[in-house]
Amino acid sequence: MNPINLLKGFITKGLTPENIIMNVMQRNSNPTMNKLVDMARNGDTQGVENFARNIFKEKGLNFDKEFDAFMKQIR
Repeated sequence: MNPINLLKGFITKGLTPENIIMNVMQRNSNPTMNKLVDMARNGDTQGVENFARNIFKEKGLNFDKEFDAFMKQIR
């Protein structure tokens, strides 16, 4: 299904952005992504943060620096 049509369907159902993201992520068959969704659903914020830090480290990026830059953009 086209991602735009999928989002339109979620929006017309009155889902919140959080629900939309979780629904899209659940459609992924990647076991790592499923683990991430489970951590988020269970409120394991430390686990989600560790996951993100590891991904950034693998990419040669500094999580704290990138997160600070992201936060400055949305303020």
